[in-house]
Amino acid sequence: MDRANPFLMKYWGELGLSAGDRVFVPLCGKSLDMIWLAEQKHPVLGVELSPIAGQEFFSENDIDAEIRPEGPFMVHQGGDIELMVGDFFNLTQTHMRHVRGVYDRAALVALPETMRQDYANHMADLLTDGAKILLMTFEYDQEKMTGPPYSVSKNEVRKLFESKFMIQELESRDLIEKAPGMQRAGLQSFVQSIYLLEKLDY
Repeated sequence: MDRANPFLMKYWGELGLSAGDRVFVPLCGKSLDMIWLAEQKHPVLGVELSPIAGQEFFSENDIDAEIRPEGPFMVHQGGDIELMVGDFFNLTQTHMRHVRGVYDRAALVALPETMRQDYANHMADLLTDGAKILLMTFEYDQEKMTGPPYSVSKNEVRKLFESKFMIQELESRDLIEKAPGMQRAGLQSFVQSIYLLEKLDY
């Protein structure tokens, strides 16, 4: 997208974060959502597997970035945005220190079904109690289109997260009329859902 996601702008306030609270964007790619989050006075931590995306994010947005190795990651730091190039599953609680919010627009739906529970479990292990996630998913007929983005149903979201998170559905909307590519694929419905998740205190 050439601007911040409208659902991010609409619902980010639901997390109740304060300026200065650090936020995490998994599988961030070159998303402009990170710039919007930084404009809300949040230090941003992103993780991305592609070295090309990591480099191009800063160059395309005219942000001077320093690059340094850090364990299994190559870290690009520019202003309030820190982008770690490497595998999400290599992140530790040390990397995630001070993170109070997570924005997952493109991570869970990018993973095949066999990896999603591992992703949810690792996310839970990384976050401190009370941390919140703004999660976006899609649901559609996978017999007509396979993804990514993959279809993740409401029942699957509950199965993945309910043992360690409180889950609140904020909105669910069929976007098929605004998705001509999905129509050409033969889909009659393409539902986006937005959830607020809060890490439970045990």
